[in-house]
Amino acid sequence: MELTISKEDYLKAIAEAEAEEGTVIAATIARWLQVSAPAVALALRRLRRDKLVRVERKGRIALTATGRGIADKLRLRHHLVERMLHEILGMEWYKVHDEAERLEHAISQDVEGRLTTMLGASGRCPHGSQIDKSVPELRKMGLQLLWEAAPGARVKIDSMHERDRKLLEYFDGLGIRPGVDVTVMDRNYDGTISLLLDKKATILGEAAARKVWVSLDR
Repeated sequence: MELTISKEDYLKAIAEAEAEEGTVIAATIARWLQVSAPAVALALRRLRRDKLVRVERKGRIALTATGRGIADKLRLRHHLVERMLHEILGMEWYKVHDEAERLEHAISQDVEGRLTTMLGASGRCPHGSQIDKSVPELRKMGLQLLWEAAPGARVKIDSMHERDRKLLEYFDGLGIRPGVDVTVMDRNYDGTISLLLDKKATILGEAAARKVWVSLDR
């Protein structure tokens, strides 16, 4: 079996989409990787041939044990590269995801081991995320989306969606970053929410507020 960058990208996308959305079908992968339906169909045929995925009832796509092992390895390398870029090289937190997408395929087993020793295999990435936490697990931990927070609630930014560079830059400009305290002032008629960050009022739309996980600031 030849393991190409394209195959790795598909396997990682399936694992990440599964953790975030639950059920994964071909349309999920197409949206996740921003590729066409025919491209996904061709990739799935190759992945099934190599026994890396299986397609179950109603088109549900699941990773085999081998496929999940490859996906988990790539997710770990992505996590380590993001932390290296931010914690060691000082790169801005909103830039590291795109860089890690490129570098995760190139690092060797030796470099992975050294980064793991230096940074640890767990911990949070610059966006606040933990690679071993799915959406249901975040819910069990008491986290909720910023959009779901009630008016008057004081919350702490826990983590956020990392695959949209422009959105992350927008958040950074507003001061919305992991670890920041935010007060939800009001839910507005136009579908936005009013926030108070460090005594500064700001407005956030629903689409953006659904990309941020928060915990109640007790």
